[in-house]
This record gives sequence, structure tokens and C-alpha cells, in this order.
Amino acid sequence: MTYRSVQIEADGGSRGNPGPAAYGAVLFDAETRKVIAEKAATIGEATNNVAEYSGLIAGLELYHEYAEGAALEVRMDSKLVVQQMSGAWAIKHPDMKVLALRARPLVPEGTTWTWIPREQNKHADRILNEALDGKKLESGPAEDTLVEAADASRERRKPPWEQGPPTTLVLVRHGETDHTRDKKFSGSGGDDPGLNEDGRAQVQATADWLAPLADEVDAVVTSPLRRTRESADILAAALGHPVEVEEGIAEAAFGAWDGLTFLEARELDEAAFDKWIGSFDLPAGGTGESVKDVELRVRRARDRLIAAHPGKTVVCATHVTPIKLLVKLALDLPMESIYKTELAPASVTIIAWYPDGHPVLKLFNGRPADVLTSNRSF
Repeated sequence: MTYRSVQIEADGGSRGNPGPAAYGAVLFDAETRKVIAEKAATIGEATNNVAEYSGLIAGLELYHEYAEGAALEVRMDSKLVVQQMSGAWAIKHPDMKVLALRARPLVPEGTTWTWIPREQNKHADRILNEALDGKKLESGPAEDTLVEAADASRERRKPPWEQGPPTTLVLVRHGETDHTRDKKFSGSGGDDPGLNEDGRAQVQATADWLAPLADEVDAVVTSPLRRTRESADILAAALGHPVEVEEGIAEAAFGAWDGLTFLEARELDEAAFDKWIGSFDLPAGGTGESVKDVELRVRRARDRLIAAHPGKTVVCATHVTPIKLLVKLALDLPMESIYKTELAPASVTIIAWYPDGHPVLKLFNGRPADVLTSNRSF
């Protein structure tokens, strides 16, 4: 269903400040005040402010899932969050800075920020307290939205060959770096290593493999990180296109774990690491991105690429996590699927999206012969 304008009402609370904390977020149709979707969850020990920011982020995720493109008003009884996100107040506390950085990419242009009294924010307050009381509400649409979606799914879908050409993303994982070879976390905001000698050779082999398809390629895009930029330069030289940067296909940020092996990261804080492994909502390394954060960022980048290159082929130099998440989204797999696949350096994964939005996975982890025989694969 399409909405012209929507409202987010979000709240967060901590019993003890800091203490057991939770958030609640509700997405409304602004014209009818009908609930579109809502979400509430506990977040462990936290302050009120952290919980309030968590509610804002959850509300923005609901917006992108159910009403992306609609005019948005955010309504909260936290004057701190409203004033900081609207730019009226500076953000000084380090924890708030991290949360604001997570929220800002989710905020659509033209968003209106409104402070409301607590008594006008009862729905979000109620569901966060229900979460604290053990009645956790998972993210989900209102019942009417589910009925409409079911009705739409029963409509006849044209087969791909009747729809016209798809937009095809040729996803190339960057070549090997020293971090890749040593199996270290290597994300956004870390050391940003470049390709090593083997990595350059791997990408060159892949570029040569793809070169016969140069006439079919409309663009070459890259993550902003050094190893993908270097990979994209090699690919672009073989395909005859300039390189464009797409921030949304960067690797996840791993916070304090960047540059460490899995074992080293676990030794820093075994309980925190094991909790992260079992959750898709927790930020990696304390200050990095959660898997769900990355999924939303990657999904938005995918949509931008499809809109910019309809019916065309785009070669993307990117990373393990974005590629796995794009496959997960294309095949509608559970999030756990990202731990059940492997991608070699300089490998190629191809996904096509047809005009009706239907995706088709055409290749996963494909490699030319000299990459296949490498004994340095990660």
C-alpha cells in the first residue's frame, strides 16, 4: 500500500536510568491516524536517552519497510532527541553521537521533527513497558496491512520473459588484503587496507573474465573503502567505464573489533561477543553497526541502483556482508543464512531484478579458473 504522509511516534524508557531498558515505535498513516506497523523490544541495561534513540531508529526502520517515499513527521516526547536530530542542539555525549550516526542515514530528506507531551505519546510508551514486562512485540504490520499484502500476492505475476529487461547487479567481492588473508575483521571506519599482490591478481583475473561483457555494462560502482576502490579501478579498466562511488555498499562497521581475528575479538569480552553472534540487533564491537543496520543500508543502496539504471547491468565492487545480505533479500531467506554461505576474494555474484521487483539469483561465488585454483581463498 502507498502512503502520502506518515508519522512516527517513538519512546524509550529505563527502569533505573541506567537499568533494564526498552523502546517502542509506532508508524501511523498521517491522514487517518491508522497504525501501519509497530515494534517494541528490550535492549538490556541502558539509559533513558539511549532507549529513546533506539526507539527513533526502530521507527525509521519501520518507515523504510512499510512507507518509504512518504512525507515523514517524527513525534517524540524526548526534547533531547528532537532538538539534536533537528540540528538545534549539539550532540556532545559520545553514546549519543554513535546513536545519531546510526539514525541519520535513515532520515529521509524533508523530515519534520515535533516534540509532543508525554500524554500524547501513550501508544509507544505502552508497548515499550509491555516489552519490559516480558510481552515483547516483534516488528510487524497492522492486521489490515497483512490482508492487503495477502490480496496482492494472489494477483498474477507476469513471468520474467514478459516483463522486459531486468536491472542486473554483478557483485564482485574485492580481492585479497592482508586482513582477508589473516581472517581479520575489516570494516568501515577501521584500518582500510588496500589489496595485496595476490588480491590484485585475483581481481585482474575476474576483470579479464568479465571483459567480453563490457558492451552490456552500464556502470561500474564501488564501495568507498580502499580495497574496493582499487578493485573497481581494475574492473573499470577492463570494462571501459568510469568508477562511481555508492556509500551504501560499504562493509559493516565492526567498532572495537576492527583489525582483530574472531578469536582476538572474543577474548576482549567473551560474553559480549557471544551475545552479538546470537543477535542481529546488536552493534558489532560496541560502536559498529548491527546486521539489521547494514541490511537496511544495503537495501536502500540496491533501490537507488535499480532506479538509476533500469533494465541495465551494473558491476559493483563491494564486500562479503553486503553481497550476502543482497542474496538474503533476493531469496527471502532468514537472516541466519548469511552464516551459511562463503564468498571468495574477487568472486562474482549476479542478481537480476525484473520491472515488477521480482529478483532472480543467477550466479553465486563464481570465479575464473585461476581464482578457483588459488590456495589463499578466505
